[in-house]
Amino acid sequence: MLQRIQTIYLLLAAICSGGLSQVLSLRTTEASIEFAFDSLEYAILFSASALLSLISIFLFKTRQTQFVLGRLNIILNLILLGLFIYRLLTVSGETANSEKGIGLLLPIISIVLLAFANKAIKKDEALVKSVDRLR
Repeated sequence: MLQRIQTIYLLLAAICSGGLSQVLSLRTTEASIEFAFDSLEYAILFSASALLSLISIFLFKTRQTQFVLGRLNIILNLILLGLFIYRLLTVSGETANSEKGIGLLLPIISIVLLAFANKAIKKDEALVKSVDRLR
């Protein structure tokens, strides 16, 4: 059913990965502002994360598949977070000052939302199994 709490968590994760990544900046320098969709690898990873969340919403009848897709999405966001950290640590010595944007926190927010969704999916699965035992 679509009126479960995990649907809200998955929808918020999709909005975080798909929508907010286009709006919030990753880094700001004196010359330019860098967004996630300016580089191809970030655009692909954020889009894939949003797509996995949306697909997972509509697989509510198969909770095990929904759970696996949630875990894959968490791994995808961990890869994205690793790329952000790698890029921050290997930035060449720049002469202009740069500020880190709030967009760097998007994978962390998405991971937390996906973990909450997986916890709710697991709870639903346990409830269904307990009802099956009574039959």
